[in-house]
Amino acid sequence: MIIGRLLGINTMQFLKLKLLNSIHRCSSIRSLKQIHAQLITSGLLHDEFVLSKVSEFFGKHVGFVDYAFDFLNHSGLHVGTLPYNTLIAAYANSGTPKAAFLVYGRIVGNGFVPDMYTFPVVMKACNKFLGVQEGDQVHGVVEKMGFSCDLYVQNSLLHFYSVCGRWGSAGRVFDEMLVRDVVSWTGLISGYVRTGLFDEAIALFLKMDVVPNVATFVSVLVACGRMGYLSMGKGVHGLVHKREFGIGLVVGNALMDMYVKCECLCEARRLFDELPERDIVSWTSIISGLVQCKRPKDSLELFYDMQISGVKPDRIVLSSVLSACASLGALDYGRWVQEYIKRQGIDWDIHIGTALVDMYAKCGCLEVALQIFNGIPSRNIFTWNALLGGLAMHGHGREALEQFELMIGAGIMPNEVTYLAILTACCHSGLVDEGRSYFYQMISQPFNLSPRLEHFGCMVDLLCRAGLLDEAHEFIRKMPLPPDVLIWGALLSACKVNGNVELSQEILNHLLELESQDSGLYVLLSNIYATNERWDDVRRVRRLMKDKGIRKFPGSSVVEVIGETHEFLVGDTSHPRNEDIHFLLNILSNQVYLEEHFLTC
Repeated sequence: MIIGRLLGINTMQFLKLKLLNSIHRCSSIRSLKQIHAQLITSGLLHDEFVLSKVSEFFGKHVGFVDYAFDFLNHSGLHVGTLPYNTLIAAYANSGTPKAAFLVYGRIVGNGFVPDMYTFPVVMKACNKFLGVQEGDQVHGVVEKMGFSCDLYVQNSLLHFYSVCGRWGSAGRVFDEMLVRDVVSWTGLISGYVRTGLFDEAIALFLKMDVVPNVATFVSVLVACGRMGYLSMGKGVHGLVHKREFGIGLVVGNALMDMYVKCECLCEARRLFDELPERDIVSWTSIISGLVQCKRPKDSLELFYDMQISGVKPDRIVLSSVLSACASLGALDYGRWVQEYIKRQGIDWDIHIGTALVDMYAKCGCLEVALQIFNGIPSRNIFTWNALLGGLAMHGHGREALEQFELMIGAGIMPNEVTYLAILTACCHSGLVDEGRSYFYQMISQPFNLSPRLEHFGCMVDLLCRAGLLDEAHEFIRKMPLPPDVLIWGALLSACKVNGNVELSQEILNHLLELESQDSGLYVLLSNIYATNERWDDVRRVRRLMKDKGIRKFPGSSVVEVIGETHEFLVGDTSHPRNEDIHFLLNILSNQVYLEEHFLTC
C-alpha cells in the first residue's frame, strides 16, 4: 500500500488495479477462480469495468461457457450491459462464434435486456457461422424492441444478409433505412458482388450519395473485373486517384486484378511496378493473370523476381507457375517447382496435384503424370481433364477412352472440356467410330451438353483425317453454329491431301465471307492450285492476299535448355549465341550427311 500512497490512490483503487493486472495475466481457469474469490471478498464483483475484463478472458477460453454464464449471473444484472456485450463480442471473435449466440440466448432468458450495442456483435457471430435462422430470430427481436431505426443495428443486419447471400432481405433493410452511411452502401454492394450480381453492384455504386471508402472501391473493382467492364474500371481508377488515401496496397491489388481480368496486362504490370509494397496477393494476381492471358514466359520471370523479393509463394502461385511450365513445355522448371514444394513442406491440395498432372502430361511424361494422378486421394473433374488432355495430345487415344470410362464409373460428371479431350484423342488416334459415338453421347441424356465450335472442329478434323470429305462437308453444313476459319482450314487441308480442287474453290468463297486474315489458309489454297498446275488461280489467291494486306508470318519454335526457354523465328539471327548455334547445326548436318553416305555404300 506504500506504492498506492506514493501514487495518490486509496486502498480500494490499488486493489482494483492489482486485480485487473491479475486478470490480464491470467492464463488458466484455476487462476481465474482464485481471482473470482478475491472479487467477492473485495466487493468488486459488481464493478462493470472489472467484469468486462473477466468477460474478455472467457472469450479467449471458449471451453468454459457455463462458468462464464454463472459468473455474470451471480454478479447481478444491475451492473449494466457492458460485461455481457463484451462476453458476446469475445465469443463472436473467437473460433467458435456459435457460442456467442448461445450465451446471448441464455442471458436474455435470464432477464438480460439487450441494447443497441448487443445486436451488432450477435449478428457478427451469426455471420461467421452462417446462422440464417438465428439471424432471422435476432432481426425479429430488433423489430420488437424498436432498434430497427438504429444505424449501427441496421448496418449489422445488412451485412449479415449480404454475407449469407440473402440479397433480397439485404435490399429491403437498405430501402427501409432513413439514413445511410458508407458502411450501408458498401454492405449492399459487397453483398451483390458475393452473390454474383455484378451489374447490380455497379448500378448501386453509381447511385451512391456518400464518399466511397476502400472497401467500396475494392467491391466495385471486383465487379468490373468479373464483367470485363474496362472503361468502368478505369473510371473507378480515376476516382481512387482523387481520394486522399490514394492507391494503397489493398486498392492497388484490386485494380491490378481488374486490369488482369480485362486482359489489360500493360496497365496491370505498370500498377504492379508502382506499388510501394507487395504482398502475396499482389504477386498471385499478376503471375496468375499472365498465365491466363497466355504469357507464360513472363510469368516465370516474375516468379523468379518474387523469390528474390523474399515473399514466399503459396499454393495458388505455385499452381499458376506449373501451368506456365505446362504451356511452355518447360519440364526442368516444372520439376524444380515440384522439388521446391517438397523442400518447403507444402502440403499438396487438389489444385497443385492437378497442375502437376497437367504439366507432366503436356510435357510428355505420361507415366509420371499417371503416378501423380493415382496418388491424389480425391480427384475432381479438372484433375481428370488434365490427364485426359495429356493422353489425347500425345496420341494415346485408347488409354484416354479407358480413363474416361473409369471417370464415369467413379461418378464424375464430364463437362465440355472433358469431351473436347476425348474427341481430340479419337482424332489423333484415328478412332472415327468412337469419335462419332462420343460426340452424340455428349449431346444426349444424361449429359446433354452443348457442343462449342471446338467440338465441331474436332469432329471435322477426325473425318477429314480419315478421308471422309463428303461426310465432313455435310457435317459442317448441318452445324447449328456458323463454322469458323479453323473448321474450314481443316477441310481445306484434307482437300490438299486428297486433291479435291472443286471443294477448295467453295472453301475460298467461305473464307472471303469470313474476311479471314489467316495467311496459312491462303498459302495452303495457293499450294493446292499449284499442285494441280492452276497457275491463274495461284496468282488470283496471291493477289487477293496482297489486296487484303495479308502477310505470311514466320514460323517459330521454342526449346528449353537448362531450365531456360528460348524462342526462334524462321531466319532469326538475333539470339546472342547465334554463331554457336549455326556452328553446331553445321556439325550435325555434316554428321547426317556422312551417316547417309556410309549407309548407301
